[in-house]
Amino acid sequence: MSLLEMKGINKSFSGVQVLRDVSLSVEKGEVHALLGENGAGKSTLMNVLTGVYTKDSGSVVFDGVSYDNMTISLSEKIGIAFVHQELNLFNDLKVYENIFLNKEYTTKFGSLKKKQMKAECKKLFDELGVDIDPDELVANLKTSQKQLLEISKALFFDAKLLILDEPTTSLNNSEIEHLFGILNRLKEEGTSFIFISHKMPEIFELSDSYTVFRNGQYIGSGKIADTNAEKITEMMVGHAANNGELYKPRKYGDTVLKLDSLTGEGFKDVSLEIKKGQIIGLTGLQGSGSSELLQGIFGTAKVYSGNIEVNGAGMPLNSIHKAMKSHIGMLPGNRKENSVVQDMSLLENMYLAEHTLSAGKFHINRGAEKKKFEDYRKILNIKAQSSDDSILSLSGGNQQKVFIARWLNTNAEILIFDNPTQGIDVGAKEEIYALILKLAEEGKTIIINTLEIPEIQKVADYCAVFYEGSVVKILKHDEIDEMTVMMYSTGSVV
Repeated sequence: MSLLEMKGINKSFSGVQVLRDVSLSVEKGEVHALLGENGAGKSTLMNVLTGVYTKDSGSVVFDGVSYDNMTISLSEKIGIAFVHQELNLFNDLKVYENIFLNKEYTTKFGSLKKKQMKAECKKLFDELGVDIDPDELVANLKTSQKQLLEISKALFFDAKLLILDEPTTSLNNSEIEHLFGILNRLKEEGTSFIFISHKMPEIFELSDSYTVFRNGQYIGSGKIADTNAEKITEMMVGHAANNGELYKPRKYGDTVLKLDSLTGEGFKDVSLEIKKGQIIGLTGLQGSGSSELLQGIFGTAKVYSGNIEVNGAGMPLNSIHKAMKSHIGMLPGNRKENSVVQDMSLLENMYLAEHTLSAGKFHINRGAEKKKFEDYRKILNIKAQSSDDSILSLSGGNQQKVFIARWLNTNAEILIFDNPTQGIDVGAKEEIYALILKLAEEGKTIIINTLEIPEIQKVADYCAVFYEGSVVKILKHDEIDEMTVMMYSTGSVV
């Protein structure tokens, strides 16, 4: 019997349709895997279900009752709980205080019944097999304990349906096994789950049924027992694989960057050799370690062990300044937060990095800097009227070109691009791809991290696929396709 029926759901933001006639059906007492690539519409649909977003059209029936206008409080009241990947816990409160937040037991005089709340909290944990002290400060818990606390919190108030968004991202194998044991026991007792994950082994171990979305549309659903990882992956990525028509092979020089057993915050034991004029693509699921590795190389994320060599010489770890001195430049992910200096002009945004390196100079030759900006404006085809304009006056693609100019202005020979086309339009993306290939042709060495496989197909000489912090496969250019990358990045291929 169905616990949840969502049919014909449509949702648009500012005229852009992000859900198009999608449906989802979840039975009582089952784990239902909701699958799709990043941006497929999974989270949007879950936000519609829990009342964060209002649907444009379609129907939602939960436990036999139709709901036209779902709200956050209503979804909680009827027994729907969303356990987000980013946990919603208060670190400066105790465990039992998090459980009972806004639902405290009080006497008729308004004082808290602390002993009763702690006792009921302890009883719940014992029933679930969760080893957490109700009196412990949440800040002192391990990530796995916080995950279990979030689930326990939902179950304490009789959640009938739990939405689990990538619940195992920060857990080790034994913690995952413990979590799955709890979920299977709850499933037998009648609780239902929507399980959002990219990890194929976990999907096939835990789930009973599945639904696949692609580009905001419903693709298909069925029983997990009737399919396999390859079929699911094909449904997720589709058949319209990009042919990478921009790519041009070129001759490489000697090795300019060597990583030897590099281990740090979010990545482990990574060894790579990259040659002058080469383009390497890094990819994997969000949090798989590829972005973290780039940050480690540039000094913005902690490196614990291993070595980095640039042109045969060892480079000190954990120092942005040393990386810049070694002629490494980086376009970080999330342009708005990490690259744009809103109060500065185009010129000031461009020469920011170079002036960090030449801090010993007594003055800035503004005329010379403006001449350099004009040179880069022509070379990179930056669509701007004046170097004195605000950086906010440009489109996302032209902003990225200014930031590429920022690093070319430091004479950087190794360029690290983390999601360089995030949030920019299709035409600007093509310009960025062409620019990357042009820079490589001129001898620049480029590392690009992206979740979009067609981007790697367009520019990369080879691709390093990450899974749980490590490189699990190196693919040559002609071996790169979405199906293969997805299989390795989800752990479907050992």
